[in-house]
This record gives sequence, structure tokens and C-alpha cells, in this order.
Amino acid sequence: MTDISFYHLQRQPLERALPKLLERVVASSMKALVLADNEERVGMLNSTLWTYDQDSFLPHGSGKDGDAELQPIYLTVEEDNPNRANVLVLVDGGQHKDLAQFDRCLDMFDGNDQDAVAQARTRWKAYQDAGHEVTYWQQSDAGKWEKKA
Repeated sequence: MTDISFYHLQRQPLERALPKLLERVVASSMKALVLADNEERVGMLNSTLWTYDQDSFLPHGSGKDGDAELQPIYLTVEEDNPNRANVLVLVDGGQHKDLAQFDRCLDMFDGNDQDAVAQARTRWKAYQDAGHEVTYWQQSDAGKWEKKA
């Protein structure tokens, strides 16, 4: 079963938290598929990963870049897994029909949006009912991730 980690964004927006989590994925010699809800969001995340830190580089691409199979981080709106990622990152309440192809799933949601929180709770229960190992991470006042459940 896929290990699923919920990341409750409270202190930092997705644009600041996502790159740090992706740095960990790449440092672990893993590949990530980031599933967004629309092409505009993919473009915004693509720009964010290029500019979030002038002293860092996160190798990534999207459908516009080609060579999807070579990308350590692939940004998309499609559920296919062209870079053979073992980590799925869901943003904006996204879901994937075939979690079994991933070792880990990072479900990032906006803790300041009550609808997003309610939807995350629904996904949490569904994942637990399906037998997945589910953990919950919350940002501390300093922006660090703390495991809460």
C-alpha cells in the first residue's frame, strides 16, 4: 500500500512549502509527479520551482518541456506517470485513481480554507478505509513540519 502524508499548510503557502518537500524527494534519489488541477497552476508551479531560491536548483519539467521520462520532478494535470515517479504530490485537492504505482503520496492542502480542510478530512478517511498508512503533518510557528498523527 502507498504511504500517504497529509501536509496541512498554515504558515506558508504552497509556493514556499512545495519546493522544500521536493528538495527532500530529489535528495533521496526519488522522482516526483506533481498533479495540479489546471495548466495555469502547472505554469505557476513551474515558475516557482525555477525562482524560489537563487542558491538552489530543482530539476523539473512539464509537458511543454518534453522528455517527461527524464524529469526527476514532473508537473502535470494528467494522471499518467511518464517519469516513472515513486512519489505523487497532490495539490489543490487533487486525487489520483491509481495510488498503487507510487510508494508515497504527499497530499498538500490549504489549512486556511475550510472547504479544503473538509475535503482533506474526507480523503483521509477514504485512504484509511482503503488500508493505506496515513500520517498528518502540520506546520509549526517557525514553518517546520511536525508529525501530529
